[in-house]
Amino acid sequence: MPKPKHGVQHLPQLVGPSRASIVAGIDKLPNKLIWEMDHSIKEILWNQFGASIDMLINVILHCPNDYFLTNRRFFYMAFHSAIFLDYYLTIPPEDFSPLLAFTSKVPEDRPAEAIDDLIPDRIYSKRELVDYLKKSRIKCKKLIDALTEKTMNKRFTEGNGPNDMDYPILEILLYNLRHTQHHAAQLNLFIRQDLDQHMEWSFRAGDIIQKV
Repeated sequence: MPKPKHGVQHLPQLVGPSRASIVAGIDKLPNKLIWEMDHSIKEILWNQFGASIDMLINVILHCPNDYFLTNRRFFYMAFHSAIFLDYYLTIPPEDFSPLLAFTSKVPEDRPAEAIDDLIPDRIYSKRELVDYLKKSRIKCKKLIDALTEKTMNKRFTEGNGPNDMDYPILEILLYNLRHTQHHAAQLNLFIRQDLDQHMEWSFRAGDIIQKV
């Protein structure tokens, strides 16, 4: 799978209460309050991640059929988005089993419109892509809901290569959210520029999903 690189900047030490004093303060909080804080963070994460998935589903579903069939760039980007949404939700990633088959091909064997080396084994329909995304949406919600102090220590680790990803579960979730929204925005731009159609913005998960 493609393995992106990201640098990490050194952050200056912040002036404020010591870590020990902060931890001591947290330890004194009632368990109920700690759970409420944890629940709130998970709810916020899902509200925004789910909204990104909803926007991706929405733009694919409402893409006119003739445009979807003739604009291969749109198709390959939609396929890429569906595959990687599922992949980045799979922990550990070696358990990844895509619902839509693909083959990794060298550059000279790839269609000109492809955006990476993962080439679908056939041209899938809008409904197949949307159904895949909806299943990944459920998978994402379950993963976020299941976050605990114990599961937060899990990592998304691809291997030991120089470009392999090794991210904490929270970071891979945020990375996946950014990746999903990035391509949803590109697909929306295609529709806006080529067809002069505007797709809905989702503020939080579920506010447009009932329409798709």
